[in-house]
Amino acid sequence: MTVEQPAYTSKKAEQTGSGVHDTWVIIPLFNEESVIGDVVAQVLTAFDQVVCVDDGSTDRSAARAAQAGARVVRHPLNLGQGAALQTGFQYALADPSMQYVVTFDADGQHQIADALGMVERLRAGEADVVFGSRFLDERTKPNFAKKMVLRAAVGYTNLTTRTRLTDAHNGLRAIRRPVVAQLDITQNRMAHASELVAQIGASKASYVEHPVHILYTDYSKSKGQSLWNSINILADLILR
Repeated sequence: MTVEQPAYTSKKAEQTGSGVHDTWVIIPLFNEESVIGDVVAQVLTAFDQVVCVDDGSTDRSAARAAQAGARVVRHPLNLGQGAALQTGFQYALADPSMQYVVTFDADGQHQIADALGMVERLRAGEADVVFGSRFLDERTKPNFAKKMVLRAAVGYTNLTTRTRLTDAHNGLRAIRRPVVAQLDITQNRMAHASELVAQIGASKASYVEHPVHILYTDYSKSKGQSLWNSINILADLILR
């Protein structure tokens, strides 16, 4: 996949002065006009380098992200979240000073403090990859049906990969550069998360899980956090 030059750029990201220069935060973006500006602004309070991969949005998501200070790379067509992540990985790898990437959802459900904690664990040498898990503490409150479907999905992933996780379909991850360079995500829909886990398992990279708080709001549920979306995860895994 060819990485386009950013359609929008801004010096705002260079002026934040957060001090975290060796980490790129990758945000897959599709029709999040109403929230992406706030999400980018919050990320930039902690991380200097943010790239939003606009995956064929039909609204002003890309412009809002750029105005908030992100670099923006655009897919002319909607290719799926897996493709957006792979484009983001390629973009971040082009920066020779990049040592870590963080994958971060665009809908406001992830917490900056969790992302910082995950990067610090990489920096301390605990592992090559830190996976966020909503099931390691009691902060996240999925309903019972959603929790059971996600448990089934992680069970399937654990059976078919060389990993043992409690939450394989969490979009918040922190990954060291050598692992990022090996990733080649070809599953563009929900199965991309399991493909990413499988590739990390096959690479024998070390990994840990980190407790994270997923904030379910009416907006995030409408953008893909519904029970039906969780069922789609299972379907994509089985049928891929």
